[in-house]
Amino acid sequence: MPNCTAGLMSFGRLGRCEIEANFEGGALSSDGGLMLLRQVDRRIGLSKAVAGALHDPRNQEMIVHEMRDLVAQRLYALCCGYEDLNDHAALRRDPLMQTAVGRTEELGSSPTLCRLEKRATRADVVALNRVLVEQFIASHACPPKALVLDIDASDIPLHGDQEQKEFHAYYDSHCYLPLYVFCGKAMLACVLRRSRIDGARHAAAVIKLIVTCLRQAWPCVRIIVRGDSGFCRQRLIRWCERQDIGYVIGLARNAVLHRQVEGWEGLMEHAYAATGTKQRLIREFRYAAQSWDRPRRVVTRLEFGAQGSNPRFIVTNLEGMATDLYDGLYCQRGEAENRIKEAQLDLFGTRASCQRFLANWLRVMFSALAYTLMQGLRELALANTELAKASAATIRVRLLKIGAAVLRNTRRIRILLASHHPLRDAYLMAANTLASP
Repeated sequence: MPNCTAGLMSFGRLGRCEIEANFEGGALSSDGGLMLLRQVDRRIGLSKAVAGALHDPRNQEMIVHEMRDLVAQRLYALCCGYEDLNDHAALRRDPLMQTAVGRTEELGSSPTLCRLEKRATRADVVALNRVLVEQFIASHACPPKALVLDIDASDIPLHGDQEQKEFHAYYDSHCYLPLYVFCGKAMLACVLRRSRIDGARHAAAVIKLIVTCLRQAWPCVRIIVRGDSGFCRQRLIRWCERQDIGYVIGLARNAVLHRQVEGWEGLMEHAYAATGTKQRLIREFRYAAQSWDRPRRVVTRLEFGAQGSNPRFIVTNLEGMATDLYDGLYCQRGEAENRIKEAQLDLFGTRASCQRFLANWLRVMFSALAYTLMQGLRELALANTELAKASAATIRVRLLKIGAAVLRNTRRIRILLASHHPLRDAYLMAANTLASP
């Protein structure tokens, strides 16, 4: 039997030196960027607001882990790439995670966090959506002149026996159909829904609640609602018109619309045949579907090339040149889709594996709140760095996942970061920015 030291690993030789390793490094962490998240959280008060919004039926005289600590632990872990509650079995002992949360002893266990999810109520998730809007309002030092609200839906695939699980033909899978509202890069709403419904269901109600909150804070702000053709519903459009809300919404193609533009398409076809160059026009006209109460302004983008014609339509109540409305305003709607991908892929907003529907909604909301925390890091600390426009995944890999040693004594907690980290200057700038009042 070989004579070896228990736990010692050998990795061969480098010249005359043997390469050995063991797990006796002491209090080390791979998440040195956690302290930046802690500072952002303290600045915007996110985990405190979330804890205040969630009901807590526990006996307050007997609890070990405060609600704020559990929320902060969950949000920080999501930002650092720990999507599963099982990860907290070891993460609760991480000295840097403990320091970031504000404790010196073990954090909440996986079962504790699981119980937090399973006791979620509809009032909880509604209150957390309100927190998203309040965080957005608080992020502005002065009232904005105009806001564009992007509304869109996506899918969350399901593979178990979740409540309200249904098959969706478009996505060709069993899934949920969450509804998102963004303003720029800020998420204002995340509503989990079953999938066998009209994609625009609840859209008018959600927009109404958001607009009410925004106008309470900023009575004079100009608000524009933007969405694809799936949200071209009379309930939403008429409400916008009654409330003096601007809208620019896609309009599904139909035979009547095609007849409206066939003259322009004929001219483009002749021009393409003569030049061989793809033709593009933006025009407008008045149109009313049978279900509409009156004609409305429709802007169309027409293209003709080797594949034939390719018209697109939008309906709007805004003034201005048709080209500006389509190219300058409506086409920017795609940015919201990138933000949805970031929340779902980078921050694990598709982890809906609980059996209870409301527990899954709370999970999705935690991902949305983690997105808000990362967005706060981008805006408050990284605005003047190379990571100012980076995705959450890029920020995690390049800034948060830093090797660190934690030294504790009765007077001080010292965090020793990797000396040769490539983004050391960005980290220093972010830390100094967050430290300033």
